[in-house]
Amino acid sequence: MERITAADAAFLYMENPIVHMHVTGVLVLDPTSVPAGYSFDRFRAHVISRLHRIPVFRRRLLSPPLGIDHPVWVDDPDFDIDRHLRSVDLGGDASTEDLAAWVGEYASSPLDRSVPLWEMSVLEGLADGSVAVVSKVHHVAVDGVTGTDLMAQLVDLEPEIDDESPPPYRADPLPNHVELTYDAVASRIVDPLRGVRALGRSLGSVGRVVRQVVGGDDAGPSMARPFEAPRTFFNHSLSPKRSVSFAAAPLDDLKLAKSTFGATVNDVFLAACTQALRGYLTTHGEVPDRPLVVSVPVSVHGEVTAGRATNQVSTMFVRLPVHVEDPVEQLHAVKADTRDAKVVHGAIGADMIGDVTEVTPPAIFNLASRMYSSAGLADRLAPIHNLVISNVPGPPFPLYVAGARLRAVYPFGPLIEGSALNITVLSNMGNMDIGVIACPDVAPGIDELAVGIADGIEVLRAAAVQELERA
Repeated sequence: MERITAADAAFLYMENPIVHMHVTGVLVLDPTSVPAGYSFDRFRAHVISRLHRIPVFRRRLLSPPLGIDHPVWVDDPDFDIDRHLRSVDLGGDASTEDLAAWVGEYASSPLDRSVPLWEMSVLEGLADGSVAVVSKVHHVAVDGVTGTDLMAQLVDLEPEIDDESPPPYRADPLPNHVELTYDAVASRIVDPLRGVRALGRSLGSVGRVVRQVVGGDDAGPSMARPFEAPRTFFNHSLSPKRSVSFAAAPLDDLKLAKSTFGATVNDVFLAACTQALRGYLTTHGEVPDRPLVVSVPVSVHGEVTAGRATNQVSTMFVRLPVHVEDPVEQLHAVKADTRDAKVVHGAIGADMIGDVTEVTPPAIFNLASRMYSSAGLADRLAPIHNLVISNVPGPPFPLYVAGARLRAVYPFGPLIEGSALNITVLSNMGNMDIGVIACPDVAPGIDELAVGIADGIEVLRAAAVQELERA
């Protein structure tokens, strides 16, 4: 048994019938590069040959009685690959829109906690001849960095398939309630001050942030704060439904704008999102007179106390000036705000998410999440933020999955109650692959949003070219 950390447990406790805490991914593959020809059976054999590299794919979670401590990972003695991996035929003429509709419906259902927390569907029958591998993995098992590491176990640098002979898989019988209880009690006895230390770190983080933001002069750094976000039409209580859209833009376009305007690639992407969100809000007749507030996940791998945690991530809050019309002015405003946000974020402890979870009893944490959703409190309380925007580094060189060349990777993070939009971008072999996921009952018509982000990158590229011509 291996007990999960508080940081990982947080993503279990906040899940409820409306808030699904899995990460969805779409890998678009070109099957023409497979040396012996593509088939689902070959793909299945490839995944089986790599399972020993991804232990979490054959582990399930068990919770101790009464929530004495966090759940534990155990090897699943009843593991069956066919419960997790399947083939789907879309008929031969399926479009990109058809693929997006299928992925949205797929992302709308939670994972089954009685088995290992992942699923993978191989979609054949797309009109362009490509194959799409659509996966769901629970956030307890991956974050941005570990998700990329997980994908790395399934890919190769060459199309030649070099499937391994995996070692025999043997799992002990599942522990019973007595064993789970004993182990949980022992865990608490061995480290009785765990919660006290977590509380101390949390209070220390709060104190540092207050001193950083309040204690300085007016010219000091000022990060956007939770609950100061304006309410928009997509900041309301969610339903379980999900929809997705995707687009892509050349990475070189972002790099040109970055170097020309003295920004970062992430600044340029956030500015492109600002343009797209301004257009999206305008379409729905609602443009705030002040900036949106977005949560931007930040990797803290190597900085947290619980070094074995899968989720080593913090967040910083950034303002997106959707009330400003000029794209270059938007970029300069974003650049200034992210600079301040990074300074303030440095005062926040890397353990903040885990520490808050550690001092909150699991049953209360999950009950609060369920009540927040069922009571529709997101419709009555100020939004914590407007949306989440993530930037995940990906491979800069060609990769192959079971011999098929990887053409695109579209990531989709979970939605948080009260925020019906999530935007994630992943760099992939010279492209920025953009994934937008939404709750369609709250935030409809997101196709224009994904396209708008790609268009926003092009606008900033053109502005950079004009700037260089004037120089």
